[in-house]
This record gives sequence, C-alpha cells and structure tokens, in this order.
Amino acid sequence: MPVTRADGPVAAAPNRIRIGTRGSALAVTQTTTVAEAIARATGCEVVLVIIRTHGDVSRAPLAQLGGTGVFVSALRDALLAGECDVAVHSLKDLPTGPCEGVTLGAVPERADPRDALCARDGLTFATLPTGALIGTGSPRRTAQLLARRPDLRVTDLRGNVDTRLARITADLDAVILACAGLDRLGRADAISERFPLTVAPAAPGQGALAIEVRTSDASDPVLLTALTALNDPATRAESLAERALLGTLEAGCAAPVGASARIVDGRIELTAAVYAEDGSGHVTVTASDEWQGWGADRSAVYHRSLADAVPAELGARVARDLIARGALDVAPAGTLGVTGPYDPALQVVA
Repeated sequence: MPVTRADGPVAAAPNRIRIGTRGSALAVTQTTTVAEAIARATGCEVVLVIIRTHGDVSRAPLAQLGGTGVFVSALRDALLAGECDVAVHSLKDLPTGPCEGVTLGAVPERADPRDALCARDGLTFATLPTGALIGTGSPRRTAQLLARRPDLRVTDLRGNVDTRLARITADLDAVILACAGLDRLGRADAISERFPLTVAPAAPGQGALAIEVRTSDASDPVLLTALTALNDPATRAESLAERALLGTLEAGCAAPVGASARIVDGRIELTAAVYAEDGSGHVTVTASDEWQGWGADRSAVYHRSLADAVPAELGARVARDLIARGALDVAPAGTLGVTGPYDPALQVVA
C-alpha cells in the first residue's frame, strides 16, 4: 500500500494507520521511512498527518520555550485526541517523565548519533580561525565547543536545516547540527567534520526515533505487528540508558549533558558528562553492565523486562555517580532543570 500525506484531519478507518508528525522537511523524511516500514509489515494504508507545534511557530530560543519537548506535546495531544494512531518523534526531544495514556511502542535502529560541524570553506574544528562565530541552539553543544576552544564565539540558532546551513554563507563561520538529520535529508555533503563521541558525547537519544501509541491500543494486533517490525532492541536499550541518566538527574533535554551508550560483546556501556555552560569544567563517568538482549521473542515491547531494566538502572547509577563526583557544582541544579532535591533512590520508569 502507498504512503500518502494529509495536511488536514483524516478519519479513522479499518486497515488505515494514521501517523502524526511535525511538518518540517526532516520530520516528514524520517516519518516517511517509518511509515513505509509499517506499510510493508502490515499491508495497511498509511497516512501521514501533519501536526503544527508551538515550537515550529515561535522563534524564541528553545531553552526559553522549555526545550525540545515543546515539539512533543502537540503530537501527543493529537494522539490522545484520536487524530492519529501513531506519533513519531526524535527520541532526544522526549521528556523523560511518563505521559499518561501514551506508550513508547518502538525505537527503530539508530542513525549516526554524532554532532556535525558544518563550516565555510570546509574548515575543520582545529582550523576554524580564532574568534570564529558558531551557531547552535544547544547549551550542551555550546559548553562542549567552549571547553575545547574558549576563543570561539557562540550564538543562538533556530530554524530548519536549510535555514541554518544558509547562515554559514551569510553571517556565521559554522553551525553545529546532528549528523543523523543531515544524513536522512541527503545533506551529508554539508558536513566538514563529525565529532567523535569520545570528545563530544551527544544529547541522550540523539539519532534515534521514538514511536509512540496510545496505551489503550498497545495490544492491537495490527499495531503490534508494526511496532515489532520497527523495534531495534540494541537501540532501545542504549536510548533507555541515556534517558534514565537524564531522568535521574531530573534534567531537561536542553541541559548541558552529553551521553553515549553502546552495546559490545554482551555488555552495555554508558559514558556521560555534565558541563558548565561556559565550558569551564565538566564531570565525566563511564560504567557498564551485562545485557542479555530480547531473545527470540521481540514482541514484548510493552512490558518492563530484564532487557529494559538493565539499561535503566545503568543510567540511574551513572547519574548518581556524576552527582557524587560534583556534577551539581559544575552545572547547578537550575542549569540542569532540577526541580527539587536530588533523591538517590529515584527510579526511572522507561
């Protein structure tokens, strides 16, 4: 069945799956990939329903709008209102707390999670001139840039990918974007350098997508078939570890926190760092644990199992270690978005 796009309401119908997405070129591109996979797995008609969010309309800095979670709420509202059956998000945009009535149904295989330097004349980070002006809307990226090159000047950046890239030839020397988005849009040619995760750990969940459904529909056989086909157990585990770290810190998605999880030889390893916003200091922790995976049955997406519990506990443990090593001295609670006293017994619901 073909995948179609609708800019207005679409009625529910048998054998029709409506997928809610933002209207940006990147959101539509990555959602179309999900939609095509769902169509192949189920044989259903699949329709993209474009949802306009406040974050798409406002030009204010993301930190003032409440972080990238501002893009999520409108999609969740549409899902709960029955305007769509599935919502697709960039996973790094998701708030870490639970949303009543909504379930994380699947996490597809991750794209490149690294940050990309897009600079004029193909300049690399090392060859940027002293005092170069760099655009980014991320406090984490700002902190990492200044930690490595205190001479750089950093300015806020908003807009879609093309708008941001156009600033390079207008008034900026470079911009920092996610490799995953550029790769998905076919704009990898704009990348001057991909920053190693060992040097610049990315935002928790960067490069991954989150597929959400209504909790009441979680056991629907058609949706379950689609979500089982989409879900990548390793990416899900890595993302859960990174999100549990953020949740245990009670930090927002715009906080100066970088995290990188990976699964190698039956173990899941998580490295995370908390930065001073001005790049003057940071605290880094690495830890790992055994991870047994999902086994033969990958359909138990909706149940907390050992496969989910291990990365969630690892993320919480790394967060506690960061705080024990002085993370809240480097980045005060207000910087991270912490709303109350740290509770070492806090358990995150993934």
